[in-house]
Amino acid sequence: MDNVKIDRINALAHKAKSVGLTEEEKAEQAELRKEYLAAVRGNLRAQLNNISIKEADGSVTNLGDKYGRKKTH
Repeated sequence: MDNVKIDRINALAHKAKSVGLTEEEKAEQAELRKEYLAAVRGNLRAQLNNISIKEADGSVTNLGDKYGRKKTH
């Protein structure tokens, strides 16, 4: 998500608090929020999938491979 879209989300939020939004603006705000949340979830999932833990025996376990990443056949 780029800064232009984030700025638009913030502008719509400020307008909603001050004068209110039209139906078109409400729909735009909902779509932008949905896109923002999908980006945040995707970034978090990618970060969590890259965590590795060093076990007591010295081996390294990648938690993304063990728990997070979907296997494709």
